[in-house]
Amino acid sequence: MIPRYSLPEMSRIWSETRKLEVWKEVETLVVEAWVEEGVAPPEAAQALRNAPEVDPVEWKAREELTNHDVAAFVDVLAASVTTGGEWVHYGLTSSDMLDTAQGRILKDAAELLQRRLDALLRVVIRRALEHRATVMIGRTHGIWAEPTTFGLKLATWAFEIDRDRTRLRAATTSVAAGKISGAVGTYAHTPPSIEGYVCDRLGVAVEPASSQITHRDRHAEFLATLALIGASLERFATEIRHLQRSEVSEARESFGRGQKGSSAMPHKRNPIASENVTGLARLLRSYASAGFENVALWHERDISHSSAERVALPDACLILDFALARMTKIIDNLVVDEARMMHNLEATRGLVFSQAVLLAIIEEQGLSRDDAYRIVQRNALRAWDEGLPLRDLLAQDLDVALHPEVLDRCFSPEHFLRNSGIVFDRLDQIEI
Repeated sequence: MIPRYSLPEMSRIWSETRKLEVWKEVETLVVEAWVEEGVAPPEAAQALRNAPEVDPVEWKAREELTNHDVAAFVDVLAASVTTGGEWVHYGLTSSDMLDTAQGRILKDAAELLQRRLDALLRVVIRRALEHRATVMIGRTHGIWAEPTTFGLKLATWAFEIDRDRTRLRAATTSVAAGKISGAVGTYAHTPPSIEGYVCDRLGVAVEPASSQITHRDRHAEFLATLALIGASLERFATEIRHLQRSEVSEARESFGRGQKGSSAMPHKRNPIASENVTGLARLLRSYASAGFENVALWHERDISHSSAERVALPDACLILDFALARMTKIIDNLVVDEARMMHNLEATRGLVFSQAVLLAIIEEQGLSRDDAYRIVQRNALRAWDEGLPLRDLLAQDLDVALHPEVLDRCFSPEHFLRNSGIVFDRLDQIEI
């Protein structure tokens, strides 16, 4: 991933330096396991444990000769010790080291993403509680619907983020797996105890039937989960973009001192961060597609998945890490214009209260639903077309026989929100 969308902590997890560190750790643990089995001498494991990390420059130079990255790594690592080098990669095939190391790296990346989700959730819950009584227009199909609050809108985001956390935990459990079962996965040259020793100390699960690889349905699930989290972020970003439109102006991204919204138009304050998140979500979906394509490999294995996931896995993690941090900042600093929300609500001329009137006529006057609907609808359409207050039109309609107090209650936002507290009670139950 380009530096523009890479944050330091996730970049470190996916760095070449970190990859070589984990590769060495896997190889070292395997030799230690052979020592436990009474096969390799203890000094071989100790020498490898004390060996310096593999120099990336030396490794790449060796790869120029071997045309095989793992073989080159093994050569360099074995040559770095004065004793026991012959035990490096003993009984292994490349996927034993590669997939097991990748399982550990993916676990580290997923745990960082989980922390990002936790941080985002805390901010969203705080802002939801802050605005639990901030009344605004609800919209469906982009058209005025009924009153809601900005806090209720944010509450829907909070519960979605919490579901994303659950999905990511499950995907992490799935993808954090390793295997030390040799070529075609038969344990012909490495007993299962070696695998158990290595995976336990790396903190990853054992692939129960590996063929020669950890199976790529695991990685597809992980990438799909990241894409789904990205889709959540895109939903939030799209809402902010709509609310920031000049005609709406109910909420907007913060605008820093010295910031420029346009190179041409000095008045511009654009939702650039939300648009950025929207674009990154599209990339996450493309990487999920690559993950699905990688599931079907030939027989026990091939490496058609390798080139795709060398890009897809680190990039997807880096993208989501960046997008989560960005969305957390957006919502934390989001400017909410409560006065504008009320202004927009009042500009509806009471149209958004139509269902309350409909139900009151049914209840108070005993009319059929269709008859009551037609009465309210004809007045609502006139309010739309002539710019008149709906309440005044209904009060003048001879077919409407509601007491003024009942009619007033129908046009009260509090009437619509009287049961919404249950959502915030549920919000309090989320554990972070």
